[in-house]
Amino acid sequence: MAADVTLALGFCRMRLICLLNQCQHFPGFVYQKARLCPHSPSIEIDVRPRRGSKPVCSGCHQRGTAYDLLSLRRFEFIPIWGFAVLLLYHMRRVDCRTCGVRVEEVPWAIGKHQLTKTYMVFLAHWARKLSWTETASSFRTSWDKVCQAVEYVVEWGLEHRSLGPIRAIGVDEINMPRATSISRSSTRSSKIAHACYGSARIAPLPASSSSSTSSANRYPKASSSSARTCGSPTCGSSTNAAPTR
Repeated sequence: MAADVTLALGFCRMRLICLLNQCQHFPGFVYQKARLCPHSPSIEIDVRPRRGSKPVCSGCHQRGTAYDLLSLRRFEFIPIWGFAVLLLYHMRRVDCRTCGVRVEEVPWAIGKHQLTKTYMVFLAHWARKLSWTETASSFRTSWDKVCQAVEYVVEWGLEHRSLGPIRAIGVDEINMPRATSISRSSTRSSKIAHACYGSARIAPLPASSSSSTSSANRYPKASSSSARTCGSPTCGSSTNAAPTR
């Protein structure tokens, strides 16, 4: 009975590691073993560097000599079957010729984030469909981690966006100052015309008049009293002729 249980556990462990190698294979690193944590509903997977592989400096992104090992770190991966998946790895420090002693750069995480890149993309994808609170409760994580995932995806998109096909900016943004000046000039002209011809009644145009009628024929001359009280330099010389009706 004990041999059968051991064989079954070994088969499950092998299958899970095979799945990880198929979907998330990182050159220079090996999934050593996977186990079910008895204290919490989570699956812990040990990761170790491949023999002979050199760590990558997080400053200049160049390979260097391993200096020492740091404490164990846990990285959250995409949960499976309701179990949280954790990658356990001892970070190495690099003796870099350019940057000095720096912590190595790992391909599945960035900086001091506890979430893997794949898990952050996964959470950001669901955050587009659900609210951040619902996403956090559905995958048993916190709201802050969902926010970090969205920020990571947005920053990555801004860094890798391509502005090559854009050849011109919107017409409204370019013509906005011009449209504002035209609007102000038209408003000023209407105020001057109202001041000049406010006391005079404008005769309606005949129905047979064409659209090419000049502006001089549309506005009759103002009365002498309105011309004297106007005081605007745009007004013509005063005249005693009454406007025609």
